[in-house]
Amino acid sequence: MSSQPAGQQWDDLQSRRGMGPALPIAAYAFAVAMSGTTLPTPLYTLYQAQYGFSSLIVTVIFAAYAVGVIATLFLCGQMSDRIGRRPVLVAGLVLAAASALCFLFEGGLPALFAGRVLSGLSAGLFTGSATVAIVELAPERLRGRATLVATVANMGGLGVGPLLAGLLSEYAPAPLGLVFVVNLALVAVAIVGILRIPETVRVQHGASMRPGRLRVPRSILPTFVPAALAGFAGFAMFGLFTAVTPTYIDEVEGIGNRAVQGAVVFSVFVASTLGQLTMTKVGVRRALPWGTVLLGVGMVLIFCSLLLPSLSLLVVGGVISGCGQGLSFRAAVTAVGRRSPPDQRAEVTSALFVACYVGISIPVVGIGALGVATGLRTAGLVFTVCVALLAASTAAWLVRNPAGDEEPRPPSD
Repeated sequence: MSSQPAGQQWDDLQSRRGMGPALPIAAYAFAVAMSGTTLPTPLYTLYQAQYGFSSLIVTVIFAAYAVGVIATLFLCGQMSDRIGRRPVLVAGLVLAAASALCFLFEGGLPALFAGRVLSGLSAGLFTGSATVAIVELAPERLRGRATLVATVANMGGLGVGPLLAGLLSEYAPAPLGLVFVVNLALVAVAIVGILRIPETVRVQHGASMRPGRLRVPRSILPTFVPAALAGFAGFAMFGLFTAVTPTYIDEVEGIGNRAVQGAVVFSVFVASTLGQLTMTKVGVRRALPWGTVLLGVGMVLIFCSLLLPSLSLLVVGGVISGCGQGLSFRAAVTAVGRRSPPDQRAEVTSALFVACYVGISIPVVGIGALGVATGLRTAGLVFTVCVALLAASTAAWLVRNPAGDEEPRPPSD
C-alpha cells in the first residue's frame, strides 16, 4: 500500500493516464483475450472428425462460451468499478490461459466444454472492463477515438483468432496443439503488460468483491434499448459465422482447407472494423439504423448464397453484414458510454454486452438443432431469414426512436 494520501495517489494516477505505452498495452491485451475465444472456429471440423459429434454439439460447445460470458457479465460486470480495472483484466487473462490449456491437453468433449466456458468467463471479464479501461487510459486529445481503439481491439482480436488457427492448423504441425501454445505465449506477454499499466479507478479500501446484479439507470434506457437491439442482431450474425460457417464451407461447398475457412470468418470481422471506422463520419444517430439496414442486406445475400450455393456470394454477404454490424456496434458502445454515469460505466457497458452475447448464443443453438432435423443448409436459410427480419424491424424502430443526441449530456442525479 502506498504511503501517499488517497487523493494525492489518485491525482498522480490521473496525471499519468494515457502516458507511455499504457493505451496500446491495454488494447493488445484486449485483442489477445478476444482472439483466444475464436481460435477453435476452424478447428471444429477436426474435432467433429475425431469424436464424431453432430453440428448440434458444435453449436452447444460454442454456446457454452456465450453462457460463460453472460454469467460473468451479470455477476461481475460492475466489479472493476469497485476493485479496479487491473485486477479484473489480469483475472481475465489467467482464465484465457486456462482455456488454452484445456484445448491443448483436451481428451474429449468435457475438456472442450471446459475450455469454452473458461474462454467465456475470460471474455465476460474483459468486454466491459477493457473497453472502459482503454477510454480512461486515453489522453484528452485522443479521448474521442478511444472507443474506436477499444472496439477495433475487440473485433480485430475476434477476427485474428480464426485466421491464425486456420493457417497454423492447415500448414503447420500439430494442428490441434500449436495454435494454443502460441496463444499461451501471447497471453503471458499481455499479463506482464497489464501489470505495468496505471490503475484508472479510485479503489475504496475494503471494497466488496461480492458479485452483484447489473443495473441500467432508467434515465439512459432510451439510449440503451435501441443500442441493445442493434447489438443483438449484429452478434447473431457473428454466431452464424463463428459457429457453423466452417462446417458449412466443408460440407456444402466442399472446401476443407481450414485456412480458407478461417479467412472467410476473418473477412467478416475485418469488415466490422471498417464499419466502425466510418461511424465518426456517419454519427451515432444515423449509424445505428443504417448499420442494421446494411446487416439486413448482407443477410439477404447470405440467404442467396445458401440457396445457390455460392462461396463468393457468402463472402460478399458476410462482408456487407460485417460492415453493418461494425457501424451499429460502435455507435451502440459510444452512445451507451456517453450516457452512463461515470461510476456505472463498466456496469452499463457490461449490460450492453449481455444483450450482444444472448444474440450470439441462443439463435446459434437453434440453428444447430434445426440442422440435425433438416440439414445445415436448410437451417441456415431459416436462420438468415430470421436475422434479416430482426435487423429490418430494429432499423425501423431506430428510425422512430433515435438512440439519443449526438453530443453527451451530463448524467442526471
